[in-house]
Order: sequence, then C-alpha cells, then structure tokens
Amino acid sequence: MNETQEKDNFWLYIAGIVVAVIVVLVMVKGSEHGKYETAAKAIAEDSANSAYKHK
Repeated sequence: MNETQEKDNFWLYIAGIVVAVIVVLVMVKGSEHGKYETAAKAIAEDSANSAYKHK
C-alpha cells in the first residue's frame, strides 16, 4: 500500500488571490490619482465652481 499524499496548496492559492487583489487595488488607485486634479484647481481658483458651498 504505497499511498502518496498530495501536497495541499490551499493556502498557496489563497495567498495568490490576496496578492492579486492587492495589486489590482493599487493599480486602480494609481490610475485615478490625477482624475480630479483639474477640478481641484478650478475650485481653488474660484470656489463658486464647486457644487459644495463652503460656509
């Protein structure tokens, strides 16, 4: 009876999924870095351009 037990790679798969999710989140955050930059500049020049009125 030579039963060879396969190595369980469950935690390896979980770690790979976690790393992939982190990479995707970092890439999305990086791509949206300058998304609102022009709007922020316009609001800084004239606060009447903002939809949010400052009191």
